[in-house]
Amino acid sequence: MQVPASFQYRKATSVAHALALLQEYGPESVVIAGGHSLLPMMKLRLAHPEALIDINELDEIAGIHVEDGELVIGAMARHAELLACAEAGEHFPILHEAERVIADPIVRNRGTIGGSLCQADPSEDLSAVFAALRANLVVRGPDGDRTVAARDFFVGPYQTVLAPGELLGEIRVPITAGGTPAASAYEKVDRRAGDWAVGAVGAVVEVVGGVLAQVGIGLTALGAERFVAAEAEDFLRGEPPDEERLVEAGAIAARHCRPAADQRGPVDYKRHLAGELVTRALRRAVGRVG
Repeated sequence: MQVPASFQYRKATSVAHALALLQEYGPESVVIAGGHSLLPMMKLRLAHPEALIDINELDEIAGIHVEDGELVIGAMARHAELLACAEAGEHFPILHEAERVIADPIVRNRGTIGGSLCQADPSEDLSAVFAALRANLVVRGPDGDRTVAARDFFVGPYQTVLAPGELLGEIRVPITAGGTPAASAYEKVDRRAGDWAVGAVGAVVEVVGGVLAQVGIGLTALGAERFVAAEAEDFLRGEPPDEERLVEAGAIAARHCRPAADQRGPVDYKRHLAGELVTRALRRAVGRVG
């Protein structure tokens, strides 16, 4: 039987209380919500926090709503809640398409959006999605709130900019970043339904006057720095979204990503997959414009 090391357990009743508990127990304390990533790591002794701060009762950072032209997703919102949110799917089909292929209903009913992002797993779907969407993450800490671009939130595998004592509060996604609604799509290849991705790609485009005014491309499990195919985005921006350019954008993304060989496939296969999925996601997103 796998048993975690001993730890202290405290239940937070508010965001302020959670931050106070994090200060009290210091850098060896962690927050827990869904726990689907943290608890298995603790059982394997890969993680051994001295204190768990339970934040499941923090309604202040839960829920999903539209505010000031942005979709606001509380860090404590569950995957199932995001999948069921009609407004999220209406504005950003990429969110529903990604959520449908994340794990299974049991995990989606319990796992939280904030927990997925803070885990920063290279194979995690939503990190690439929010990077493609150019979302902003609101971080709460003892010195007040600060806003971090999703693309700056991830600094490496399982690493984020969250400092000890800080807590992710919400994710804010601009609905009309450039005055024009964005179109989006998500493509994923996995070995079986609900599995971690062999490779996945999210694409978000804004077309103005027949050219790509803005484009976001997020890659999952394909070794893209900060989950983004920046070179492919730069190639497309300001150009018409014709088929030849979409295919070349896929080739550029494939050349610049750094996938790792594992039980899901060798490097050459994953690099080829990256190019194909980027083109497919872009093609579907462009097809939804207007």
